[in-house]
Amino acid sequence: MTLTARCIAGLAGLMLSLGTLAAPLEISGIKLDDPVEVQGTKLQLNGAGIRYKVVFKVYVAGLYLAKKAATPEEAYAAPGPKRISLTMLREIDSNELGKAFTKAFEQNAPKGQMSKLIPGLIRMSQIFSDQKKLLTGENFTIDWIPGTGTVITVQGKVQGEPFKEIEFFNAMLGIWLGPQPADWKLKGELLGKAP
Repeated sequence: MTLTARCIAGLAGLMLSLGTLAAPLEISGIKLDDPVEVQGTKLQLNGAGIRYKVVFKVYVAGLYLAKKAATPEEAYAAPGPKRISLTMLREIDSNELGKAFTKAFEQNAPKGQMSKLIPGLIRMSQIFSDQKKLLTGENFTIDWIPGTGTVITVQGKVQGEPFKEIEFFNAMLGIWLGPQPADWKLKGELLGKAP
Protein backbone atom coordinates (compact mmCIF):
# COMPACT_ATOMS: atom_id res chain seq x y z
CA MET A 1 0.00 0.00 0.00
CA THR A 2 1.37 3.39 -0.95
CA LEU A 3 1.82 6.20 1.53
CA THR A 4 -1.08 8.11 -0.06
CA ALA A 5 -3.38 5.09 0.17
CA ARG A 6 -2.41 4.56 3.84
CA CYS A 7 -3.12 8.24 4.61
CA ILE A 8 -6.51 8.04 2.91
CA ALA A 9 -7.34 4.80 4.75
CA GLY A 10 -6.21 6.33 8.05
CA LEU A 11 -8.30 9.47 7.49
CA ALA A 12 -11.34 7.37 6.54
CA GLY A 13 -10.92 5.33 9.74
CA LEU A 14 -10.60 8.50 11.80
CA MET A 15 -13.71 10.00 10.19
CA LEU A 16 -15.68 6.80 10.88
CA SER A 17 -14.59 6.72 14.52
CA LEU A 18 -15.42 10.41 14.98
CA GLY A 19 -18.81 9.83 13.38
CA THR A 20 -19.44 6.97 15.80
CA LEU A 21 -18.49 9.14 18.78
CA ALA A 22 -20.89 11.88 17.73
CA ALA A 23 -23.80 9.57 16.95
CA PRO A 24 -26.89 10.10 19.08
CA LEU A 25 -27.79 7.41 21.59
CA GLU A 26 -31.26 5.93 21.21
CA ILE A 27 -33.20 4.59 24.18
CA SER A 28 -36.75 3.31 23.79
CA GLY A 29 -37.11 5.29 20.53
CA ILE A 30 -35.82 8.56 22.07
CA LYS A 31 -32.64 10.02 20.55
CA LEU A 32 -30.21 11.74 22.92
CA ASP A 33 -27.74 13.98 21.13
CA ASP A 34 -24.11 13.76 22.12
CA PRO A 35 -22.71 16.32 22.48
CA VAL A 36 -25.15 19.18 23.16
CA GLU A 37 -24.32 22.86 23.50
CA VAL A 38 -25.39 24.93 26.52
CA GLN A 39 -24.38 28.61 26.61
CA GLY A 40 -21.58 28.03 24.11
CA THR A 41 -20.14 25.04 26.01
CA LYS A 42 -20.20 21.54 24.53
CA LEU A 43 -21.46 19.01 27.04
CA GLN A 44 -21.09 15.27 26.63
CA LEU A 45 -23.68 12.69 27.56
CA ASN A 46 -22.47 11.34 30.91
CA GLY A 47 -25.13 8.65 30.98
CA ALA A 48 -28.78 7.97 30.21
CA GLY A 49 -31.55 5.54 31.03
CA ILE A 50 -35.25 4.98 31.61
CA ARG A 51 -37.16 5.97 34.74
CA TYR A 52 -39.56 3.19 35.65
CA LYS A 53 -42.45 3.46 38.08
CA VAL A 54 -43.33 -0.10 39.06
CA VAL A 55 -43.24 -1.72 35.58
CA PHE A 56 -44.21 1.35 33.55
CA LYS A 57 -41.72 3.42 31.58
CA VAL A 58 -42.12 7.08 32.55
CA TYR A 59 -39.31 9.00 30.81
CA VAL A 60 -35.83 8.80 29.33
CA ALA A 61 -33.31 10.87 31.30
CA GLY A 62 -29.89 12.03 30.19
CA LEU A 63 -27.18 13.79 32.21
CA TYR A 64 -24.80 16.09 30.32
CA LEU A 65 -21.54 17.41 31.77
CA ALA A 66 -18.35 19.01 30.40
CA LYS A 67 -16.37 15.93 31.44
CA LYS A 68 -17.34 12.46 32.62
CA ALA A 69 -18.36 11.93 36.25
CA ALA A 70 -18.57 8.47 37.84
CA THR A 71 -19.93 9.54 41.25
CA PRO A 72 -22.65 11.94 42.41
CA GLU A 73 -19.97 14.06 44.11
CA GLU A 74 -18.08 14.47 40.82
CA ALA A 75 -21.32 15.46 39.05
CA TYR A 76 -22.21 18.04 41.73
CA ALA A 77 -18.68 19.49 41.69
CA ALA A 78 -18.32 19.54 37.88
CA PRO A 79 -17.51 23.08 36.72
CA GLY A 80 -19.41 24.89 33.99
CA PRO A 81 -22.86 24.28 32.56
CA LYS A 82 -24.74 21.04 33.22
CA ARG A 83 -27.96 19.61 31.81
CA ILE A 84 -30.58 17.07 32.80
CA SER A 85 -32.80 16.17 29.84
CA LEU A 86 -36.10 14.32 30.28
CA THR A 87 -38.29 13.02 27.45
CA MET A 88 -41.65 11.50 28.33
CA LEU A 89 -42.40 7.90 27.37
CA ARG A 90 -46.04 8.18 28.38
CA GLU A 91 -48.59 10.92 28.96
CA ILE A 92 -48.50 12.10 32.54
CA ASP A 93 -50.34 14.69 34.54
CA SER A 94 -47.69 17.32 35.22
CA ASN A 95 -49.00 17.85 38.77
CA GLU A 96 -48.29 14.16 39.44
CA LEU A 97 -44.75 14.54 38.06
CA GLY A 98 -44.25 17.75 40.03
CA LYS A 99 -45.34 16.03 43.27
CA ALA A 100 -42.96 13.12 42.61
CA PHE A 101 -40.11 15.59 41.98
CA THR A 102 -40.96 17.55 45.14
CA LYS A 103 -40.94 14.38 47.27
CA ALA A 104 -37.61 13.20 45.82
CA PHE A 105 -36.21 16.74 46.13
CA GLU A 106 -37.10 16.86 49.85
CA GLN A 107 -35.73 13.34 50.47
CA ASN A 108 -32.36 14.13 48.91
CA ALA A 109 -31.72 17.81 49.67
CA PRO A 110 -29.35 18.47 52.58
CA LYS A 111 -31.56 19.13 55.63
CA GLY A 112 -29.70 22.34 56.53
CA GLN A 113 -30.47 23.81 53.09
CA MET A 114 -34.16 22.92 52.83
CA SER A 115 -35.48 26.21 54.24
CA LYS A 116 -33.38 28.15 51.71
CA LEU A 117 -34.64 25.95 48.86
CA ILE A 118 -38.40 26.10 49.64
CA PRO A 119 -39.10 29.27 47.56
CA GLY A 120 -37.48 27.63 44.51
CA LEU A 121 -39.39 24.42 45.15
CA ILE A 122 -42.68 26.36 45.20
CA ARG A 123 -41.78 28.09 41.90
CA MET A 124 -40.81 24.75 40.34
CA SER A 125 -44.16 23.23 41.43
CA GLN A 126 -45.94 26.15 39.74
CA ILE A 127 -44.04 25.51 36.49
CA PHE A 128 -45.32 21.93 36.46
CA SER A 129 -48.86 23.03 37.41
CA ASP A 130 -48.89 25.45 34.47
CA GLN A 131 -48.10 22.62 32.01
CA LYS A 132 -51.22 20.57 32.89
CA LYS A 133 -50.01 17.47 30.99
CA LEU A 134 -46.77 16.27 29.52
CA LEU A 135 -47.38 14.12 26.45
CA THR A 136 -45.44 11.16 25.10
CA GLY A 137 -42.35 12.49 23.31
CA GLU A 138 -42.37 15.90 25.00
CA ASN A 139 -39.05 17.01 26.41
CA PHE A 140 -37.89 19.31 29.15
CA THR A 141 -34.44 20.27 30.29
CA ILE A 142 -33.01 21.53 33.55
CA ASP A 143 -29.82 23.49 32.86
CA TRP A 144 -27.26 24.93 35.26
CA ILE A 145 -25.70 27.99 33.64
CA PRO A 146 -22.97 29.69 35.74
CA GLY A 147 -23.75 33.36 36.26
CA THR A 148 -27.40 32.82 35.31
CA GLY A 149 -28.73 29.94 37.42
CA THR A 150 -30.99 26.96 36.84
CA VAL A 151 -33.11 27.33 33.70
CA ILE A 152 -36.07 25.01 33.10
CA THR A 153 -37.14 24.67 29.47
CA VAL A 154 -40.27 22.78 28.37
CA GLN A 155 -40.61 21.92 24.67
CA GLY A 156 -37.96 24.54 23.85
CA LYS A 157 -39.63 27.34 25.85
CA VAL A 158 -37.90 28.77 28.94
CA GLN A 159 -40.18 28.68 32.00
CA GLY A 160 -39.98 31.76 34.23
CA GLU A 161 -36.88 33.32 35.74
CA PRO A 162 -33.74 31.30 36.50
CA PHE A 163 -33.22 29.85 39.98
CA LYS A 164 -30.01 31.62 41.03
CA GLU A 165 -28.53 29.24 43.65
CA ILE A 166 -26.29 26.31 42.64
CA GLU A 167 -27.77 24.53 45.69
CA PHE A 168 -31.13 24.47 43.90
CA PHE A 169 -29.66 22.79 40.81
CA ASN A 170 -27.74 20.31 42.96
CA ALA A 171 -30.93 19.52 44.88
CA MET A 172 -32.68 18.93 41.54
CA LEU A 173 -29.79 16.69 40.46
CA GLY A 174 -30.23 14.89 43.79
CA ILE A 175 -33.65 13.65 42.58
CA TRP A 176 -31.69 11.22 40.39
CA LEU A 177 -28.25 11.06 42.04
CA GLY A 178 -29.03 11.55 45.75
CA PRO A 179 -28.92 8.98 48.56
CA GLN A 180 -32.61 8.10 47.92
CA PRO A 181 -32.88 8.49 44.13
CA ALA A 182 -36.12 8.24 42.19
CA ASP A 183 -34.76 5.08 40.53
CA TRP A 184 -31.58 3.25 41.63
CA LYS A 185 -30.93 1.66 38.23
CA LEU A 186 -31.32 5.04 36.51
CA LYS A 187 -28.88 6.60 39.00
CA GLY A 188 -26.22 4.12 37.90
CA GLU A 189 -26.97 4.69 34.22
CA LEU A 190 -26.73 8.49 34.56
CA LEU A 191 -23.30 7.96 36.13
CA GLY A 192 -22.22 5.96 33.09
CA LYS A 193 -22.59 2.48 34.56
CA ALA A 194 -23.90 -0.12 32.10
CA PRO A 195 -27.36 -1.51 32.93
